[in-house]
Amino acid sequence: MGTIGVKIKIMPISPDIDLEGIKNEARKTIENKEGKNIQFNEEPIAFGLKAIIATFALDEEEGDVEGINDNLSKLKNVNSSQITDMRRAFG
Repeated sequence: MGTIGVKIKIMPISPDIDLEGIKNEARKTIENKEGKNIQFNEEPIAFGLKAIIATFALDEEEGDVEGINDNLSKLKNVNSSQITDMRRAFG
C-alpha cells in the first residue's frame, strides 16, 4: 500500500552509556526489519541522561513496527523503547 514514518524513543540505562554503540545496534535492528532512511537524534531528559530518537521509513504492509520496538527494548544498555509517532508518509 504505502510507506509509514516511524519515531521510536530509546532510553539508555544510565547517562554514562555510549550512545553511539546503542545507535549502531539500533540501526542494525531496524535494517533487519526492512527499515529505511534511518536517522538518530538525541533528546536531553534530565541529569545528563539523553534519549535517542530513531526516525525511519517502513513499508506499511510488510513492516513490523511492534517487532522493531520489542527488539530495540532488548538491546544491551537500553532500559526501554517506545513508539512515539507513526503516520502514513506521502510523496
